[in-house]
Amino acid sequence: MVINDLQNDSYSALAKGFKAWLDVLGYSNSMKNNYPKMLCEFLYHLEKKNINQLAYIKKEHITMYYAHLQQRPSKTRDGALSNAYLNQHQQALKKFREYLKKHGAMPFVLPIKREKANDSIIKVATLDQIKMMFKATDESHPKEEYRAAHKALLVCLYSLGLRAQEVCHIELKHIHYERAYIFVAKGKNYKQRYVPINAYNLKILETYRYDERYKFKKAPESKYLFLSDRSLKLHYTTIRNYLQTIIETTNNYELKKLALTPHSMRHSIATHFLQSGMPLTDIQRFLGHSSLESTQIYTHILNEK
Repeated sequence: MVINDLQNDSYSALAKGFKAWLDVLGYSNSMKNNYPKMLCEFLYHLEKKNINQLAYIKKEHITMYYAHLQQRPSKTRDGALSNAYLNQHQQALKKFREYLKKHGAMPFVLPIKREKANDSIIKVATLDQIKMMFKATDESHPKEEYRAAHKALLVCLYSLGLRAQEVCHIELKHIHYERAYIFVAKGKNYKQRYVPINAYNLKILETYRYDERYKFKKAPESKYLFLSDRSLKLHYTTIRNYLQTIIETTNNYELKKLALTPHSMRHSIATHFLQSGMPLTDIQRFLGHSSLESTQIYTHILNEK
């Protein structure tokens, strides 16, 4: 569903404004692409019900629409929409409500609750597997600067629990070596935070930053920590490819079978923290979660093991 599918000029203008707002605030490409589409699906549904102004939206309209979503077949797999997708759709509508508030409009009530994340398996590496991956970076590429970049990337994804999009936006000035922390300037929902770095991981970042990074052709032009010979900064696809290269280098069948993603590394450190007895509220602050509910998913992972 795209903006051009809408017949109502007012709804089209709202959808375009929402998309532009997300772009100005610097949200991730995934959010900028998916949230407007989800909003358009909602507005299109309202059009079909002859509800042509936001002021006419009532609780029951939202409830009926959500029931429609729960029954709608998935376009990418057999069966209904996943709980993860339904939750993402909820987040899109919540973000649209925020947009309306910021622009002085009266937002509609959203009487729906978050779905349990029980229909997708969260993949977590063991501590031994993490150690294998760090060791593998010693021979993960013929060039030393790439091996150093791979190791530093693992520090950011696992040891610091950063999201891939956050890693993409790390600038050289964001790492404070003397005070041992990294400033996350572009976190989820454009939130900022500080993440502490221990001496071991700080040394890895220092080695990459001062001894190897300058070897990349684009280094003199780039303000970002991670880059390549062809790009001023890394993008998600490259980060994912680097991680897969590291995993392949371990030559460990069980680790390969896990099919880990960059976000799996974040899940892994959170799970390991919980296993070590760290309080859930501390893990919440470390990960930059807005609510404790997002962090509590890791207690379910432990209970399933």
